[in-house]
Amino acid sequence: GGDGTHRGINELYKEISKRRLPIVVAGIPKTIDNDIPIIDRSFGFETSVEEAQRAIASANVEAKCLEYGVGLVKLMGRNAGFIAVYASLVSRDVNICLVPEFEFDLYGQNGLLEFIYHRLKVKRHCNIVVAEGAAEAVRDFKLENVGVDASGNVKPADIGLFLQKEIVRYCKEKGLDASLKYIDPTYMIRTVPANAYDTDICSMLAQNAIHGAFAGFTNFTIGNVNNRSCFIPVEQIAVLRKPRRITPDDRTWQRLLASTGQPAFINDENALLCKINQDELELIGSETLGGES
Repeated sequence: GGDGTHRGINELYKEISKRRLPIVVAGIPKTIDNDIPIIDRSFGFETSVEEAQRAIASANVEAKCLEYGVGLVKLMGRNAGFIAVYASLVSRDVNICLVPEFEFDLYGQNGLLEFIYHRLKVKRHCNIVVAEGAAEAVRDFKLENVGVDASGNVKPADIGLFLQKEIVRYCKEKGLDASLKYIDPTYMIRTVPANAYDTDICSMLAQNAIHGAFAGFTNFTIGNVNNRSCFIPVEQIAVLRKPRRITPDDRTWQRLLASTGQPAFINDENALLCKINQDELELIGSETLGGES
């Protein structure tokens, strides 16, 4: 499982140790969101990206078959947009990709909706992929969360349903009759059989977990790190490390921007860049002063 499962493993190990029971506990990282820290990649991710492409291809056909057609696909990714980014890259048919890691404006001259409107006027179609957690990245409109799940994780507002209505409304106000097709393939992706790559990785991780147990290790999880199978202390994933996310200087993200040609969707981008640069300078300054003292 993911970070929640590994927190459970860690607590189970503590109780077993307290009772001095001869029980070995081993974990296998598994989340198709691919946001588990330390490891290279979680099994199931490759299958998810492969299946997500089918939804993107369908949305693209729908968008191109209509004048002012918009295809909108919502993919999994509550805290990290790896599935959305990789599926968009492999598809090559995506014009806009929105993920939780990067904030954006909906309204204004440089906002998302204005960009979609202008693209429809020029290109007559637009294909959009949005990760489910992208509601948290909207800067100029508050989308209320819908509660928490059984594991205590926040359930974000449905960004897909919101954009489905708001894109059509915005374009209509501008005198353009957009036709939007919305696809949410979440459970199609979750339930497909694993592809050959993920099946092989899964069996390898399971075998190595057994090897670790028989070697006398406990409270560990097994994963590939720099393409080598490693035993990782569970607390490193469950407690000490934050979930992995896409960063601005991530080469994959830069490749996506080059592929889609999308802007930042930020109205005051220059001011934001100045603030980021100022924060970096202050951080460097504090580290320098700390080193001198």
